Amino acid sequence: MSRKIRYGMVGGGRGAFIGAVHRIAAAMDQQIELVCGAFSSDPERSRASGADLFLEPERCYGTFEEMIKTEAWLPEGERMDFIAIVTPNHMHFPPAKMALEQGFHVLSDKPATFNLAQAKKLAELVKKSGLLYGLTHNYTGYPLVKEARDMIRAGKLGRIRKVVVEYPQGWLATRIEATGQKQAGWRTDPKRSGAAGSMGDIGTHAENLAEYITGLQIEELAADITTFVKGRKLDDDGNVLLRFQGGAKGVLHCSQISIGEENNINIRVYGEKGGIEWHQKEPNTMLVKWLDQPMQVYRTANGYLGANAKAATRTPPAHPEGYLEAFANIYKNFANHIRARLEGRKLAKDDPALDYPKVEDAVRGMAFIEAVVKSSKKNAAWTKLDV
Repeated sequence: MSRKIRYGMVGGGRGAFIGAVHRIAAAMDQQIELVCGAFSSDPERSRASGADLFLEPERCYGTFEEMIKTEAWLPEGERMDFIAIVTPNHMHFPPAKMALEQGFHVLSDKPATFNLAQAKKLAELVKKSGLLYGLTHNYTGYPLVKEARDMIRAGKLGRIRKVVVEYPQGWLATRIEATGQKQAGWRTDPKRSGAAGSMGDIGTHAENLAEYITGLQIEELAADITTFVKGRKLDDDGNVLLRFQGGAKGVLHCSQISIGEENNINIRVYGEKGGIEWHQKEPNTMLVKWLDQPMQVYRTANGYLGANAKAATRTPPAHPEGYLEAFANIYKNFANHIRARLEGRKLAKDDPALDYPKVEDAVRGMAFIEAVVKSSKKNAAWTKLDV
């Protein structure tokens, strides 16, 4: 098949943050092409946003319903192959549902849906349709995150005992949503964000990263979430104890009122033989600690790394690769999976094209959010994930 994979975007118009990130990530490997979009809930703004991106006027749609319906009628050689959803949380499920029902693959920003009931319905739709669904938990796209996962899969750290994962930020230390700040506005609004604030926005990234690296699923948790900023409607800080399958224990902390912190997601995993430590602020470095050897420093793009880390790397050693490249790895793998489908190729289980978060991760993320909220309301009672 000698063409790019085509996609349409829902959301991400003028004034949006994450839409531009998705477009850069999708374009990075020159395998994917933006051909249409419904970029805003305001039809006029949507069309103007499409014009900003030099799209054909007739493919700058006023609503996502119009986009999906019209694209479905186009010839196979012209219509989009998938949609990318980059809206606030409450508008994730409706376009995903319609796209799947109309025969389009879906790649969505996280968390996948507004609530767990929608996530379970989404999983049913994906299974029924046989189409692909991906979720942009972008931190799984870093080369050394993949190296950590493969080391643990290979048993190099031994049986996992403890996981410590955290994601502190400080940008919501004051009530900036009251000033009209767009990103703060929807993230602190339960009608658009859902049942959780910081736990839904960044806590789910920590949850997903812990499960991705260790290969272990969280079975139950005890959570204490807090709203520190007066007048705010959702949590802006949280602390969670975790129990993983197989007996491993963990601690997850996320915060958006930790003054001075940026996007400081990091993780430490300890097994019977050794441990790993990785910080997103210095993503090209991973510390590997051994029971009976000196600590090692792993660096991105070096020859001693495994095949999956190498496949996720674009530049030579010491050339910084980061957030955008990790995002691009999810887009690249998702597009390659679509390409294999279009060409009738069956992928091997270890093919990198299969390495992106899927609908199962979507359900687990929403189950995590609802378990956290439920546990905190019961004074941090141990609560099982409803998956």
